[in-house]
Amino acid sequence: MKIFRDLGFFPPNQTTSKAMETYSDELAPSSGSIIKKKSASSISKRCSSVLDGGDSPYYLGWKEFQRNPYDPVFNPGGCIQLGLAESKLSLDLLEQWLDSHPEATRFPVDEIAVYPDYAGLASFRKVFASFMEEVLGGGQVAFDPDNIVMTAGATAAIDVLSFCLAQAGDVFLVPAPYYPGFTRDSRWRSDVELTPVESSSANGFNVTPASLKAAFHQCAKLGKKVRALLVASPSNPVGNSLQADTLKQMLEFTKSEGIHLICDEVYAGSTFDDPEFVSIAKIMESGDYDRASVHMVYGISKDLGLPGLRVGALYSWNKQVLSTAARLGRFCSVSTQTQCFVSAFLSDKEFVRDYLRENKKRLKARRDWVVEMLRNTGTGCAKGNAGFYCWIDLSRFLKAPTEEAETELWKKVVYEVGLNLTPGSACHSPEPGWFRFCFANQDEDTLEVAIRRLEDLRA
Repeated sequence: MKIFRDLGFFPPNQTTSKAMETYSDELAPSSGSIIKKKSASSISKRCSSVLDGGDSPYYLGWKEFQRNPYDPVFNPGGCIQLGLAESKLSLDLLEQWLDSHPEATRFPVDEIAVYPDYAGLASFRKVFASFMEEVLGGGQVAFDPDNIVMTAGATAAIDVLSFCLAQAGDVFLVPAPYYPGFTRDSRWRSDVELTPVESSSANGFNVTPASLKAAFHQCAKLGKKVRALLVASPSNPVGNSLQADTLKQMLEFTKSEGIHLICDEVYAGSTFDDPEFVSIAKIMESGDYDRASVHMVYGISKDLGLPGLRVGALYSWNKQVLSTAARLGRFCSVSTQTQCFVSAFLSDKEFVRDYLRENKKRLKARRDWVVEMLRNTGTGCAKGNAGFYCWIDLSRFLKAPTEEAETELWKKVVYEVGLNLTPGSACHSPEPGWFRFCFANQDEDTLEVAIRRLEDLRA
């Protein structure tokens, strides 16, 4: 593990507070108090809006964890981080591969020291397209390297698509509950608003055509222009993958309304239970859909457990979007050294297949164990077949079925019980009392402590 950390591939140790401040500054920005002070020089409204974005429970929970991180020896009463969708379950496999392939980190200087193609090295995009064919397409869908623009993580891909597809103040519809980071990714630089598309626990938090139309027409009544439907499959925070019928309905909806579809599939290779993952790319081959209005987002942060490398991909059939994204790549390109390393790694197809297969087994075993432990405390979970988290129901602890009551419960969970769980309100959940419980970034001993602490909510 040390060699990976020395190369800067993984975040610093959680117990190193100074390093942790540096690592999570982007994840947990300041509340923005400095902008209230008078100064000889002013900042832009864009800057102010970013600084003011730190009051969500999603970020405030991070701050509490940074202030008081749990350590079984030195700080057993500290806050346990359950709000980070990061997997450490298979890092040993990556370490073994690197130990047996030292040549993967040695590159000719004349190859990595020059200005790169900001869309990504042609050789790397070819390798990455082949990787996407394996993970997203199951070997049944072809991905064209010329339709790929590499970005510094999937976050940057969504940022670029927001810039390309919408004007400031335009709207993306997003099935709720949804990943809190989508707000940051679409709004901070492009000022695109997100409007939740409601769902219900009664149908497993799956979006319906009726709810899509209702959200679209509500925006129209308010004079807001909808430019795209942004979906994650598998979803975050519920952990369910959208099936073929649902994806077809979304394609038909976006086609009928003349808007774009953005499909974030970063957890595709982390689908560990039935039903099997179905990519939007596969669905598009089966019908008469407008390819120029469909865009995909992928990366290696989740399925390969390498978020520190910052490797994402924007895949599109729209040549204007691709050309613009390639130009914007100068602001979010992947280093040539990283591209060379990941290219060597992904070229070992036998290892990658074995890794994904074993990682899925470990994810399923961990989730099943956590779900059973939670069930023993009386805590239920939404059905999920993918991802690094459970969508757990703590509504029985609410004083009333309201968002205000959920916020009160969340404060107790974070500041008294010492668990950084992401509350449903941060995910725009239509039903109060649901929380995201990330299970892949901690060891089982720590998770046992966390689950025992849930008992304290009864007090």
